[in-house]
Amino acid sequence: MAVDTFARSHKVTFADKSKFRASIAELTMEGDKVLLVKPTTFYNNVGESARALIDFYKLNPAEDLLVIHDDLALPFGTIRVREKGSDAGNNGVKSLNAHIGLEYVRLRIGIAVLDRNSDDAGFVLDRFTSPEAISLEETVMPKALEFVSMFLTDKLESTSIDVQ
Repeated sequence: MAVDTFARSHKVTFADKSKFRASIAELTMEGDKVLLVKPTTFYNNVGESARALIDFYKLNPAEDLLVIHDDLALPFGTIRVREKGSDAGNNGVKSLNAHIGLEYVRLRIGIAVLDRNSDDAGFVLDRFTSPEAISLEETVMPKALEFVSMFLTDKLESTSIDVQ
């Protein structure tokens, strides 16, 4: 959702790139090429897509990669930025750590709510409620995009905020 919002704000569209097992949008910011990537692998295998991109573009994950993902361990509306960290049971992060190592920046967006009616897998696949969707659009995504812009200008630091 954050990557799609960022792409729309910069008027770029995604194209499937089977070589990287991802949909990719490209743009240039301040003379630098920026790739917005949505892996098309199963979530548990996103590290394969990341590894292919890192190898092809000769990227340094610690400096060139920002991973954005939802997080059930954080309350809805909390955004946390960390330069590295454990996978905390997150299978996508486990895959990334196995394929590219632990050194990359993560922007985690909390989705946990107290009154959910399903198991973790069912919950993360469900749609947001109307109030949650409004909050995401009006409050959470704009703040997340600020962090993305800060990353792209080398001004992002580790932080944790509740935007609710």
